[in-house]
Amino acid sequence: MTMPEQGPVEPGPDRLTDAVTQLTAELAALRRDVARRHLLDLACGVLVAQHTLTPGEAADHLARLAETMDVGPEDLAADIVNGATGPSGAAGAPASRGGTGPGTEGDAGRRAADAARAAADEGGTAGRKARFVEAAAEAAAQTGGTVDEIAATLLNGGMRPLGARGLWLFRRTETDCLELAGQAGVNPLEAAHWRWVPPAAGSALHRVLNDGTPLWLPDGTPAAEALPGPSPGSARAVLPLRRRGVLTGLAVVDWPGPAPLDDAVRRALTGLAVPAARILDAGAPGTPEPGVLAPLLDLLTHPAMALRADPESGILHIEHLNRSALDSARQVHGPAGRPLAEVFPAMHADLVRLARTARESAAPQRAARVPVEHRSGDPDPLHDVRVLPVGPDRTVVFWHGATDPGLALSRVLGRLENVAAFEDDLITGKSRWSEQAFRIFGLEPGASPVPLRRLAPHLHREDTGRLDELLRELTQRGEGTHTVVRAVREDGGLRHVRIAAEPLMTGGVLTGITGVYQDVSAQHHTEIALSATFDRLTAAQTQAALRHQLVLQLQQAIVPEVPELQRLPGLQVAARYRPAAEEYRVGGDWYDVLPLPDGRVLVATGDIAGHGIDSVTGMVALRNALRGLAFTGHAPGRLMSWLNEVTLQTHGHPTATAVCGLYDPSDRSLCWASAGHLPPVLLRKGAADLLEPPRNILLGAVPGAAYDETVTRLEPGDTLMLYTDGLVESRHTGIDEGLDTLRRAVERLDPAGLDEQADALLSAVAGDTDDDTSLVVVRVS
Repeated sequence: MTMPEQGPVEPGPDRLTDAVTQLTAELAALRRDVARRHLLDLACGVLVAQHTLTPGEAADHLARLAETMDVGPEDLAADIVNGATGPSGAAGAPASRGGTGPGTEGDAGRRAADAARAAADEGGTAGRKARFVEAAAEAAAQTGGTVDEIAATLLNGGMRPLGARGLWLFRRTETDCLELAGQAGVNPLEAAHWRWVPPAAGSALHRVLNDGTPLWLPDGTPAAEALPGPSPGSARAVLPLRRRGVLTGLAVVDWPGPAPLDDAVRRALTGLAVPAARILDAGAPGTPEPGVLAPLLDLLTHPAMALRADPESGILHIEHLNRSALDSARQVHGPAGRPLAEVFPAMHADLVRLARTARESAAPQRAARVPVEHRSGDPDPLHDVRVLPVGPDRTVVFWHGATDPGLALSRVLGRLENVAAFEDDLITGKSRWSEQAFRIFGLEPGASPVPLRRLAPHLHREDTGRLDELLRELTQRGEGTHTVVRAVREDGGLRHVRIAAEPLMTGGVLTGITGVYQDVSAQHHTEIALSATFDRLTAAQTQAALRHQLVLQLQQAIVPEVPELQRLPGLQVAARYRPAAEEYRVGGDWYDVLPLPDGRVLVATGDIAGHGIDSVTGMVALRNALRGLAFTGHAPGRLMSWLNEVTLQTHGHPTATAVCGLYDPSDRSLCWASAGHLPPVLLRKGAADLLEPPRNILLGAVPGAAYDETVTRLEPGDTLMLYTDGLVESRHTGIDEGLDTLRRAVERLDPAGLDEQADALLSAVAGDTDDDTSLVVVRVS
């Protein structure tokens, strides 16, 4: 009978589980074998290098030595490697080689045995175990193990015996972020929380990344510090991972609680950091090969090229240039594949420096122009250069053929004191600040830039309304605006900051905000000082105006501008006073006509030097003093001598000129004396003459001065004019010309009353010094 044909049998759940278990066991066995072979190969390599043996001879020696020393081949291999390089994690330089020239097979065996015994004595079981763990990690990497699996190998084989709970492996990215590449002994929730650590966080992880020095925390983290681990009080070790001299990431080891991290633990962990760094380097993502990188660069409109360092010499070669970059390298045929120095000789040194710094720091580098020193005749420089690391030996260079106005403006703002640029991307939520912005707000340069919409906590609470109004202008009205707010710094300082911002629109939609911060504190303080100064000046001006008004009223009360015509015994008298052109120049001119008890009439005029309240008070003192002295009945010469002494004793020590005359109506005689004053004018029968005064010194010059006097006989109808210098002085002509002008003007006066003649003379003659003027016109009846 024929049996029906059956199809393939579907495996059940139990059979599938068995298959997975069997494959897992086979993979583990394979990795153990690879680890054993890797360790044996390393030991054979040490024997070959130290004793000039062939690989086969080295393998035979290793087997015979293990048998002779009664140890396993793997233990002996670990001791030999530790003897050559030092125990895994030990400090110090590698051990010196056993010999330099070829030796006999027996010599090689003895030297290898001595080195193994020395290593075993020094490191013992701990050294072997550390070497086994390192080999197992290398084997897991070679057989396709994930970073998590390799981390578990390191944790279980080398760190759990030290009491550790978990291992975290962080990879450093191009933007200086820390990416959790693998972990062991950690639950998935913890791992998800620490998947990314941004650089702006300023955490202990980034401090170790920047310093390159391990951080040991046996008693846990400080209260304000956050690190991966089960609790704040758990011990932790943060180890920098280096590959080819470049910091590529961090390893964090945590314990269930506090732990004494002694020297032995630190040496062991430092040694296990070496294979961890190799694991991260081998599995580093984001390092595109030229076949992937080239099409990306070709999509860019600005020039870009990929550079790769030669593994042996370190010389930079050009891997690829996009179309725009080829224009900059048009002087060299076929630039791709050539050394950078051949294609860009003038820029070579600066580009090499930027590329080396970018690879070592794993951070982008910038330069405003390459080369920095550009001489006439050199090729056109590269502007706004950016160099990005994309692997341990590859960098990408971007640049512009001409200066980008936006980038140039940002650099200009950076050079201006107290001015900073900012930009908020409302799509990604990221913000950018120039360096000055951190100083203005009192933040550390490594802190995260604060978006404009979240700036309120950094401002004085009374100014948050101004920020809200500015944001409404930007977001609702779509208009640029500015305001001034007070920024409260963390150190307690207060800065006055002007914010000027513009909305960034894309397709009618607000996508960002850009602008500047300007520290206007100094300007604000200056404005306050100026305001206070202005207030003080205003008060002083008000006080000065009040004083001036009082002085003016005093002068007008004593010396009125147009007094009433006086009729005295045998005389008619008219007087005029013309103030200075500017009110602030209140002067000390005065005049007086006073009948005396003996029938004579005092006629006088004078001028105190200077202007202001001192001149007016001096004028009042001299005028009143002369009035009192006139009642003594003495002659004008004696009166002037006394008046000189009064002037010398007057406050402010003024000087003055004056004419003092006593008219006697009985014989129509005028006895008069002059103290440096201008000569009177006598108008008789239509002819005017200047009366020659006695030569006397002015008042207030020297004590004890004597004053000569003279007598002038007057006739009926004669007109005598006494005046001060404001009537005749000129800036452009001499005093003699002014006196002659006055004489001729007097002769042209029409026969009329005294008031009319006084007014006509003031209109016809005027000096140009803006000084005040007194005029006394006396006519004999």
